[in-house]
Amino acid sequence: MAEAATAPAARASIGDSEFDRDTAVTRREPGVYDIDLSAGWTIFGAVNGGYLLAVLGRALADALPHPDPFTISAHYLTASRPGPAVIRTETVRTGRTLSTGQASLLQRDEAGNEVERIRVLASYGDLGTLPDDVRTTARPPAFPPLEHCIGPEDGPSPVDDTSPIAERLMLKLDPSTLGWALGAPSGKGEMRSWFGLADGRDADPLAMLLAVDALPPTAFEIGISGWVPTVELTVHVRHRPAPGPLRVSITTRNLAGGFLEEDAEVWDSEDRLVAQSRQLARVKRG
Repeated sequence: MAEAATAPAARASIGDSEFDRDTAVTRREPGVYDIDLSAGWTIFGAVNGGYLLAVLGRALADALPHPDPFTISAHYLTASRPGPAVIRTETVRTGRTLSTGQASLLQRDEAGNEVERIRVLASYGDLGTLPDDVRTTARPPAFPPLEHCIGPEDGPSPVDDTSPIAERLMLKLDPSTLGWALGAPSGKGEMRSWFGLADGRDADPLAMLLAVDALPPTAFEIGISGWVPTVELTVHVRHRPAPGPLRVSITTRNLAGGFLEEDAEVWDSEDRLVAQSRQLARVKRG
């Protein structure tokens, strides 16, 4: 089992965290929710895709009869911005163990027209009812202890100071994936980091939707700088994570035609693979 950090003296509980407040949705009527997207979860002015996925995931958790996302696929259609948004959900199917729904997040443009920003299709269930039967060849990634990894506060800063999301996350990157920050990218397309919320709130399935999209892009270690917007992101939630920081490992094997894939694994403090994801992203050179 990987060595974890000492628990902070004060921890935010689920429901009291800034993450919970900033992903909270207000039901206007059945299937319609309002939210004010927080500027605190932006990177270089863009609202983080994992935060948006958690917002939509919370709306679907309210709309569907099952509590937990098992699989959720999102297509990012236009760039979201901080401010008011509406989420419209639709129940596609309900069953005994799984329910399926879709949701769209929309905002008004400068002309007052409603523009769809992101659309998701998801299946929900109850992670607490799954059998404890694991047969896997997957192994946790090799991670240095948390105190030997590098965060924004350690310098040189892995995340630009203009990215407010950095203040809300506990990210400690594996030094072997930080060559890009020193001007010497490895070319391997790998990124690994300890992950948590800065206020100490333990991760749950919704927080893991954020975790898979919270690290610096693997494109940085390939030697490419600039914005890497997500086109499509699919997350599989496999288990409710144990308390403590998570380990996130992301790899890219193929960059071609201006697009790359990122495959992520999320491991908890008990060495369980608790979430997996794949996204297609577009490379916009800086």
